[in-house]
Amino acid sequence: MAAEHEQAAREILAAIGGAENVVSAAHCATRLRLVIADDSKVNMDAVEDCTLAKGNFQASGQLQVIYGTGTVNKVFEEFCKQGNISVGSTDDAKAAAAAKGNPFQRAIKALGDVFVPIIPAIVASGLLMGLTEGLNNAVGGAMSTNNWWILIHAFSNASFVFLQILIGFSAARVFGGNEFLGGVIGMIMNHTGLINAWSLPADRSMYFVVGSEKAADFINAHNAATFIEPSVVDASGATADAIIAAGGAPQVSLFGLLNVTLQGYQGHVIPVVVAVFLMCVIEKWLHAHVPDMLDLFVTPLCTVLVTGLATMIVIGPIFSLFEEYVMEFFKILLGIPFGIGGALAGAIYPVTVVLGVHHMFNALEAGLVANGADTFNPIISAANVAQGAACFAVFVKTASAKKKGLALPSGISSLLGITEPAIYGVNLPAMKPFIAAICGAAAGGAIAAFTGLYSIAYGITGLFGYLITADPIKYTIVIAVAFAVSFAVTMVLYTDDEKTKAAAAREAAKAAAPATPAEVAADYAPMTVVAPMTGEAIDMTTVPDPVFASLAMGNGVAIEPTEGGIYAPVTGTISMLAGTGHAVGLMADDGTEILIHAGIDTVELNGEPFDVKVAAMDQVKAGQLLIEADLDAIKAAGKPATTMVIVTNTDDYKSVEQNYGPCKAGQKVITLSK
Repeated sequence: MAAEHEQAAREILAAIGGAENVVSAAHCATRLRLVIADDSKVNMDAVEDCTLAKGNFQASGQLQVIYGTGTVNKVFEEFCKQGNISVGSTDDAKAAAAAKGNPFQRAIKALGDVFVPIIPAIVASGLLMGLTEGLNNAVGGAMSTNNWWILIHAFSNASFVFLQILIGFSAARVFGGNEFLGGVIGMIMNHTGLINAWSLPADRSMYFVVGSEKAADFINAHNAATFIEPSVVDASGATADAIIAAGGAPQVSLFGLLNVTLQGYQGHVIPVVVAVFLMCVIEKWLHAHVPDMLDLFVTPLCTVLVTGLATMIVIGPIFSLFEEYVMEFFKILLGIPFGIGGALAGAIYPVTVVLGVHHMFNALEAGLVANGADTFNPIISAANVAQGAACFAVFVKTASAKKKGLALPSGISSLLGITEPAIYGVNLPAMKPFIAAICGAAAGGAIAAFTGLYSIAYGITGLFGYLITADPIKYTIVIAVAFAVSFAVTMVLYTDDEKTKAAAAREAAKAAAPATPAEVAADYAPMTVVAPMTGEAIDMTTVPDPVFASLAMGNGVAIEPTEGGIYAPVTGTISMLAGTGHAVGLMADDGTEILIHAGIDTVELNGEPFDVKVAAMDQVKAGQLLIEADLDAIKAAGKPATTMVIVTNTDDYKSVEQNYGPCKAGQKVITLSK
């Protein structure tokens, strides 16, 4: 397998135009994530044919190549080694990818980054709301006097009532400001001293300036009509609370020129995001210009004051109106009769995923949920299920084992709401399955809109969507129609192209070729790993380090050394060498992967106790000196000298046998059997 990992790394480097075309490289549990400098230099056909690759897709500015759990780590290591590429984190890759996007793409990504972290809170409230309301309806409203039900039902809308605070905190984190100040801005927009946005009168004649004669007259008229005493209120009594109690909307007059309504922004999400963005800009500017001795007091005070005024005077009114127009557009779209609007929305959604702008719907759905009914979520579910159905059809029709191996798990993933592997790995490259999935999404969206189906939360789709749907029967019909249409259309349209047919033929020929006796014997011959140091071999699960003791990196032995020489435990290649000299990785000629980690937490010693005798990619013989370790210096620094000898590809072997006890360098300590 080691040779395959090397080959896989070589091929992917060549396919993407070489190491010089890589801006950033990282990996997650299953995929290699690459940010490419010049996309025109990438040979996507070659990427598709790379050894061990199970598929690929481009998303959010990244080229992602699917290798699978376990394999991706080894390919990534070879990739970095062969290309002399610095190791990055997944977040590094995402940041580099985001920097490549245009302003619109960056704005959409930021919007997604704000709303995705608060999805669990929305889901929790939505599920509680659905469960409590459903239970109460099932027993004819009898639960409304049950003490437990009353208590739990009070929890159910908490995240919706205080949604602006959650958004404020999350947005400040995304935009680089103080999260707690962001929460304060959300509190200002949700303050109980303001009239609730859902209670605002539609009639503008019901808006009154606090302390005005007009407001006093309105309150007097209301009191007289409802027989409230005293019936005469002067202007000084026309407070904001009195205006709200009388059914009006209070305003304050600034400089006698501008009337600002004292309203909250419940149910609105975009105004909070914009307000916190401004807050972060102001806060950063103040941090840069206010003297350090005054920064703690001046910066938060001025930030909240200026942002609060800007929010109530400009941002809130303008962007809440804009948000209402956007929602009205989608409501109009979904309201087009006979389900046509739902069909259009369903067909549009997969395209927005491909363009990487589908995160904008998080804000739309948050607003819809805050207002009681997310009519868009069932349509998204239909689109996701349709992608999975297209994958299943490809699985049935393709002759390629490689494509089958990608299509089946991708299809299952889509049914659970994760469609990127299906779209980018299977459906979009072949195009016809993607078109079929759009047809299925449109059909499901049409049924959802026609029946008025909605969800009470957002963020989960597919089969998990049953947890938040308002009507499980209608929901079943919607996803069944989406699945059936997508599957049927894919079965009609899709056929393997010549490239896939040729690959399938190669796969079949390779599978049919019988292994020679020598190959069989080599595959099952025991592998011996000798001690790299003189000392005592002990059970690695007993070492005082949870990572090594848990065998998370692989099985092996630990050695309490009595001499500092570290020798090669196998014949092979130096595959990894830590810059601090405390760790070295070897790839044995038969594919066994060995990691030697000298001491515990010795990375903190910056290489001082280690004299390295070899370099990465050197060919070494078993017993060859690799590193001289100063055991006294390690112990003087307060670090254990216990050295781990780890078989990092333990899963490739049926058994791992250790020889514990006193040992000399070069003496057998591990036997591996397949």
